[in-house]
Amino acid sequence: MDTTINFDDFLKIDIRVGTIISVNDFPKARKPAYQLTIDFGNTIGIKKTSAQITSLYSKEDLINKKVNCIINFKPKQIANFMSECLVLGVYNDNNKVVLLSNSKQNIKNGTQVS
Repeated sequence: MDTTINFDDFLKIDIRVGTIISVNDFPKARKPAYQLTIDFGNTIGIKKTSAQITSLYSKEDLINKKVNCIINFKPKQIANFMSECLVLGVYNDNNKVVLLSNSKQNIKNGTQVS
């Protein structure tokens, strides 16, 4: 399988910086997860998503955390919840998701990652 993409393909992915403004447990998820509400600023607004990050992050750790998200996927139904974006992370050596973070925390919500 050829997984090479061209630059125009990359430009189709809209990755934005947002701030997590609320975190709730998601008991109906198949794997332990949180329901996140993320503020992407005035132009994009508020979006919701779920994330399987309960093993490394408490709800308190996540409030006001800046995250990078793909915001132009079609919404996806997960149990009784509609996910509107995808929070980006990587698996560590223990197979746990670590959120990608920004080197500076004063980046405005809605800023596009390039």
